Amino acid sequence: MSVDVSTRTLEVPGAVLTYDVRTPASGSARPPLFVLGSPMGASGFAQLVSHLEDRVVLTYDPRMAERSRLTEGGEVSIARHAEDLHAVVADSGLGPVDVFGSSGGAMVALPWAVDHPEDLRTLVAHEPPLTLLLEDAEIAQQAMDDIAETYRREGFGPAMAKFIQLIMTPGPLPEDYRERPAPDPAQFGLPTADDGSRDDPLLAHNVPMTPYRPDASRLLASGVRIVPAIGEQGEGTLARRGGEALADLLGVEPVVFPGDHGGFAASDWTPHNDPATFAARLREVLDGPA
Repeated sequence: MSVDVSTRTLEVPGAVLTYDVRTPASGSARPPLFVLGSPMGASGFAQLVSHLEDRVVLTYDPRMAERSRLTEGGEVSIARHAEDLHAVVADSGLGPVDVFGSSGGAMVALPWAVDHPEDLRTLVAHEPPLTLLLEDAEIAQQAMDDIAETYRREGFGPAMAKFIQLIMTPGPLPEDYRERPAPDPAQFGLPTADDGSRDDPLLAHNVPMTPYRPDASRLLASGVRIVPAIGEQGEGTLARRGGEALADLLGVEPVVFPGDHGGFAASDWTPHNDPATFAARLREVLDGPA
């Protein structure tokens, strides 16, 4: 199917955002779909959206990632990300939209749904890292704070190695988690030398953000259909437990998607992921009962 892609920029407080609108050349009667992550930008969803050519699809780069950029005084916070999503939908003129949010994108879409419910129809929140809802919340947050400090002190490789170790560790995290030896960046193929840069979207901006605690009553009162989702793989990992905790908070069962935390994309690291099957499952969930 032929798809027309238009790329647009939008000035918002503290940033210039870049977003894409993919429109089927033959048109579509289906609701537009906004596919988003944080800090993952539009490029990370290329495989998924290639299987969603039966509808208009929006993708974007968060304010500190890929083609978007911070301007003077640019703030990066969960609330600011949420307002950016509202601005993109308003500028596109396509609202209300269905939404697939992955990881940090699922998390920042929750306050967006509360503050601007008129923008959204269905929100599929796939494995949001809602650490404050977990039984080991204090330990998990200490680990995140340590990752942020490690990045400031030692740079990308050591901090990312700690991040990978954290998200791969099945929980609940033990009390002595912070006492474990720091992982060797080389074991993950990461650089061991510090290049001096401190502008990584994840480590410089998202990891240090104040964590978000969703309010069940406000989410339910929004009128947005919220579908907590988890991957079929990765049982016990931090993000999957976040999706399960959101489902428990809302009194529903989480919807299971194929693959792992990034099941919408296959790579050398995750060859088992099947974007086409993931897209089919997403289509089924979006078309499900309101």
